[in-house]
Amino acid sequence: MNDKNLLNQHHKIFEEIRRYTKENQEFWSARDLARALQYSEYRHFLLVIEKAKKACKNSGKSSRDHFEHILEMVKIGSDAKRNILL
Repeated sequence: MNDKNLLNQHHKIFEEIRRYTKENQEFWSARDLARALQYSEYRHFLLVIEKAKKACKNSGKSSRDHFEHILEMVKIGSDAKRNILL
């Protein structure tokens, strides 16, 4: 696979996991990104998020402008539901 095809494949993956707010603003879920980047467990990806927040701060940007905690209900055993952080 050449570099252009690889780039197109990666671009497609990120386009497929893109989400939208009610106001039609695009965003990506950290859990979806962790899966797309093939992290074995979400907890390992949390370290990457913290590094990205630190990079925002170091560049003079507020991480609050780029990272937001979003809760989503997911099904667990016996049709119960609970909140998870996206």
